[in-house]
Amino acid sequence: MRVCIITDNSYIYDNFIRILNHKSHIDAEFDFYYTSWNKAFKEKYGENGLMKPVLLKNQDQSFFDSYDLFISLHCKQLFPEYMVKNYTCINVHPGYNPYNRGWFPQVFSIINKKPIGVTIHLMDAELDHGDILYQKKLEIYPYETSKDVYNRILETEMELMDEHLEEILNSTYTPVKMDSEGNINYKKDFDELCKLDLDEKATYRDVIDRLRALTFSPYENAYFYDEEGNKIYVGITLKKEEK
Repeated sequence: MRVCIITDNSYIYDNFIRILNHKSHIDAEFDFYYTSWNKAFKEKYGENGLMKPVLLKNQDQSFFDSYDLFISLHCKQLFPEYMVKNYTCINVHPGYNPYNRGWFPQVFSIINKKPIGVTIHLMDAELDHGDILYQKKLEIYPYETSKDVYNRILETEMELMDEHLEEILNSTYTPVKMDSEGNINYKKDFDELCKLDLDEKATYRDVIDRLRALTFSPYENAYFYDEEGNKIYVGITLKKEEK
């Protein structure tokens, strides 16, 4: 069979290659793509011949017909509705569906306390939606920032892919429908979180949770404006006591 892998995450790509190197018995051909506007990937992988840029909405039917399976591994672009309705498309999602579907699940889970984890699911026309194939729930510890949680999510995604890849390729899984529609967050919701109102009343717990949810080095997310109109970025450092 021929499999199309689309990823915009270097950690995911490098570790998925490692998984394949340990599964040489798998009878499948893998082609790797990244989103065409991903400049960092173009600079890192553009000349090695292993990764190719693609914009799915511009592809014709011959491109889709050339693959038996499509897998999204942290892909920056949405899969077109035509594609998910007519071809088998699987998404590896950094969240625990149906909770906090959409943008940055771990950010919102730190704040709203909904479950976080990893979900591998069949794709449909809705965002981070479709029958669930495999899941694993993770705990968020009070000393973790958003980036800490995200890094553990990436590790868990690769563990699930390593464990279930052959089942995914052979379609020997049992899809399970989500037990509810859950909730979904968009970029505008994240942008609103980043704006800090210095006059807003909150507990220390709420303030720390919001700041650690928005701390993701090297990105600058949370901010406020001083009296002179300067934009001031805010982050937080957390450290568990050594015992």
